[in-house]
Amino acid sequence: MPRIFFITGTSTGFGHYYAQEVLDRGDYVVATARNPSQLRFEGANEDNCLVVRLDVTDKESIQKAFEQGLEKFGRIDVVVNNAGYGLAGCFEEYNDAEIRQQMDINFFGVLDVTRAAMETMRNGQSPPGGLIQQVTSIAGQIGFPLFSVYCASKWAVEGFTEAVSQEVKSEWGVKFTVIEPGGFRTDWAGRSMVFANRHPLYDHLDAADRMGKRHMTQAGDPIKGAKAMYELAILETPPLHVILGSDAYAAVTNKLKQYEQNCKQFEKLSNSTDVEVEVVS
Repeated sequence: MPRIFFITGTSTGFGHYYAQEVLDRGDYVVATARNPSQLRFEGANEDNCLVVRLDVTDKESIQKAFEQGLEKFGRIDVVVNNAGYGLAGCFEEYNDAEIRQQMDINFFGVLDVTRAAMETMRNGQSPPGGLIQQVTSIAGQIGFPLFSVYCASKWAVEGFTEAVSQEVKSEWGVKFTVIEPGGFRTDWAGRSMVFANRHPLYDHLDAADRMGKRHMTQAGDPIKGAKAMYELAILETPPLHVILGSDAYAAVTNKLKQYEQNCKQFEKLSNSTDVEVEVVS
């Protein structure tokens, strides 16, 4: 039986390539975007592809998209929270509206899609169960200058998913994987990125210049990245965390070493704060 994938943000980048990979593998896809009229996939037809509108900041559109997916295919096996964007600039360059929009889309939008996915997988289909993939970023593990709020949004998804994965009952069959890509040659660093207005005191850091030089020079191939995401989705026991990209792998392993060194350096201090227990002979 074909698996049914439900993917957000399929107009460009990982979402588009992932949806195409699903179809190429003979599975079915609910491909969502804010403007679904722009979506085109090779080999898509009325039997294997449903294109629907979904705006992660609009709860009604989220619910309707899941209802349409269930009505079309009868179940949803894999939900991919891929929609998002990057807000670039120094923290003091961001205004309140930019900060809140970044969190609304990258964090609260993921929560709302996850809630609908969990309810659907538990109550809306038989047998119950499925996999929820959260596409975060290496920035969900490591803080990068010029992306403080973006990092915050991705770290938030990481912590949320770790916690929720321990709340579900095994009989519900709902599983989670957090996918942490490094730099890939998508449009994330191009037209999909939002840049804050410059602050005169931060003339030593220019987000637009840095990202312009980085755009389409990253190590990662998004088509290969999408294939890897698909391979993770069909595992019987998917991992909770997976790094994608050689740059991301190197950065995380380096951080783990530094973190271990820091823990060891302050081991005595860290363990010195417990309540003293009186030993009664």
